[in-house]
Amino acid sequence: MLLMEVVETVGLPKPTVYRILCHLVEAGLVRRMPGAGYGVGARLSRLGRDLVTNDAGRPARHAILQRLVGALGETCNFTMLDGAEIIYLDRVETASPLRVNLQPGSRVPAYCSASGKLLLAHMPPAQYQRLRVHLSLTRFTARTITRLDALDAELARIRTQGYSVDDEEYLEGLVCVAAPVVDDQQRVWATVAVHGPAARMPIDIALAHLPLLRAAAAALGETYRDADVRPASPTSRPTSSPTSSPTSRPVGRPIAVADA
Repeated sequence: MLLMEVVETVGLPKPTVYRILCHLVEAGLVRRMPGAGYGVGARLSRLGRDLVTNDAGRPARHAILQRLVGALGETCNFTMLDGAEIIYLDRVETASPLRVNLQPGSRVPAYCSASGKLLLAHMPPAQYQRLRVHLSLTRFTARTITRLDALDAELARIRTQGYSVDDEEYLEGLVCVAAPVVDDQQRVWATVAVHGPAARMPIDIALAHLPLLRAAAAALGETYRDADVRPASPTSRPTSSPTSSPTSRPVGRPIAVADA
């Protein structure tokens, strides 16, 4: 958000707003962005994640993921967007011997993950454009999106269809499908996703899991309303009803685990 946008929003004199913002920057609650803009600081981001992950509804959300994994037989996760990355808030692994080792707190680039693309697709346009300028689309596999125009087209498709797919875009052999978690104003602020090896869960089977993913997403959203915790969603636009219905590595490389 630009300085003048903050001034217009709060209705205070520009020198006063600038002085307050300087204090907030020093405290780590706000950070300066290129082009005279301001964004959420690292400390405020951590506080927000702590609120979302450590409230009284956390055991209920973990139980929802456990039931989802039991029904689908594949690893499921609950994620949010943090800058240009997604962060795993919670995760339940499949019992199958072949799986990818990603722990809660892991981060992956948003542009090449199902959850990340879904969250980018529902960003307010102005915020997405500010983020887009600084995206570096590194190629991880032959299917990674590496052009901004191609990413824009993919996000438009996601907004229309109401879900997102990672078809071996971040890790070869790994596919993922994500469904949106919305707040009481129908803004997308998190996702629930299932992922697994393409050999065991090809895209057509992954897409068949969407009804259960959407039911889990609705249940996850209710845990916040039931606990009277309203996750702030300034980074998302209201979602529309889908018109059609049919992953990611942390900083550091994930490990494919085959238990004996």
